[in-house]
Amino acid sequence: MVPLGTRFGLSRPHCLHALPLLGARTAQIGGSFSTIESETRHIISLTTRKTETMAEEGDVLTDLNNQNAGANGADDQPAAGIITQYVKDLSVENPNAPDVFQWTDSPKVDVQFNIGAQPKGEQVTEVELKINVSATTDKGPAYIVELSYCGLVGIRNIPEDQAHAFLFAEAPRILFPFARRVVADAVRDAGFPPLMVDPIDFNGLYVQQLQARRAQEAGAGGDTPPAPTGDA
Repeated sequence: MVPLGTRFGLSRPHCLHALPLLGARTAQIGGSFSTIESETRHIISLTTRKTETMAEEGDVLTDLNNQNAGANGADDQPAAGIITQYVKDLSVENPNAPDVFQWTDSPKVDVQFNIGAQPKGEQVTEVELKINVSATTDKGPAYIVELSYCGLVGIRNIPEDQAHAFLFAEAPRILFPFARRVVADAVRDAGFPPLMVDPIDFNGLYVQQLQARRAQEAGAGGDTPPAPTGDA
């Protein structure tokens, strides 16, 4: 199984609809691809109703207690959700102000994503969504925004493969709209038009990287390479 410190990432120019994995690091994933993909979709639909409510209405999931405990009092039902979310780190650079506001060339905007997860308790994991934005012209950088947006995810009674999919696919999907707003506000506060980062299909990206990993393992004769670490 993949260590939770493993990161997924991608880099792409802003406003392009393709999702090339330019230098992206892929997590090592075991088990059957078809089984994991179908079970991932099932567990996402089963366990994210409360997190969807939080994302849409601003509610915060304060515990994972299941109201439908078993007859013997044991809580053996699957549960997953965002406990809280927050800006962990934010850096905004406007190195060429005020001259940059006189430049006539449109900047080239590059957006990079990176997803990481670190356990913070027996049933709690911190999922980190990093978004790095750089806008440059021939005259130099216009602005640079580096954001680390995190969510504490509580997971209980969910198989390890499905929990991994929730942490690296569904949780980033839930966190992304809030991180996107932070980036837009940061660019606006730097004196530029707000940047609305294009939506990302995190679930599709997760399945794509899962397929790539299994193809890599098949090409290596079944030998499983060590899981990559560090930033993409």
